[in-house]
Amino acid sequence: MEAECQQCRAKAQKSQTTLEGVQTKCLETQEQFVEQAALMLELEAQYQKRQRPERPYSALAKARQRLQMLQRRQGRLEKRMPALEKQWHHRQQRVQAYQSQIRGLQQRLKQFEVENRTNLCPIQANFRLDAGFGTQENVILAIEMGYELYTKPFSTWLTSRLKRRVQQDTQWTRVGANAEMVAWKAERFPDFPYPLDVALERFHTGQTQRHTTLIHFGCDPVTTDLPGWFQRYNARQLIEAGIKEGKNIFAMHHLMVRSAPAIFLQEQLAVFAANFVRWAARWLTELCPQISSVWHNSAQLKVKQQVKVAAHTSAWVNWQDQGCLLMFTDHSLFAGRSLSVKQQWAVQLPLPFSDNAQF
Repeated sequence: MEAECQQCRAKAQKSQTTLEGVQTKCLETQEQFVEQAALMLELEAQYQKRQRPERPYSALAKARQRLQMLQRRQGRLEKRMPALEKQWHHRQQRVQAYQSQIRGLQQRLKQFEVENRTNLCPIQANFRLDAGFGTQENVILAIEMGYELYTKPFSTWLTSRLKRRVQQDTQWTRVGANAEMVAWKAERFPDFPYPLDVALERFHTGQTQRHTTLIHFGCDPVTTDLPGWFQRYNARQLIEAGIKEGKNIFAMHHLMVRSAPAIFLQEQLAVFAANFVRWAARWLTELCPQISSVWHNSAQLKVKQQVKVAAHTSAWVNWQDQGCLLMFTDHSLFAGRSLSVKQQWAVQLPLPFSDNAQF
């Protein structure tokens, strides 16, 4: 970014120097035109007084030719200046844009350094983003925050480039009923700062083909298992289905508070509950063998049923030095089980994807 800014600044300086040179030359030409016009008027007066004819190579003819030449030069210079001014302003704006981006990146670096010092328990997470959030800015941000990232590029950011790499003898791997993939590991692109695992998908729909791109950044060796990569990314649809299902239970149809901070807290608790209840279902199937057999398949368990049962389950909450201990009572369906939550909380840092997302 710094090198690009320096190059753009040099071009802007060159445009400014050229513009200033043309402006100076235009003023000099205008002064010469005035002087030459005065000289020609003086020569015309002398020729009329002496009644001398104006011959092709006479002083008056040469003066008239030079005056016309200066007039044409003045016109060319004046015609050239608007284009030079436009070019200079454009390059100045690009320099300012680069400087703004550099300031933003420097500020983000300071913020990351602060977060590294203060966030003692950062989470490790896999992000599977919709293509609508797969802009270059969002992908870079997720990488710099240390997440394993699966996504598709927004618009035609990479697809057209990868299609040009495909040859007739390229070996495609079948990953679905009508889908094939070819992948490249740790590819670098001139307009992106980090290496990416990229894959080109080819879908057969009748007589036509449709292409999309998958992006990955992280430790998973996705290029060695293309069907697994394909299935893992598309499994995000199950998560979206679960979110929609959870909205029927946890959606805030009626606000129980009025102040803005309280509304925000209620929203966060609703989101936490919608995510926690599915994690709890898996936890129950592994640690509570006495529960009903219909609960053992957490994928089929209804969210509403879980909420109803948990809402009527009694438990003791004990705060200790190590954290919070939730102990279910003997009259509970989960008797003999406990849930410990440490005081050291894992914090999900803000992801301002909505600032760059386009729909």
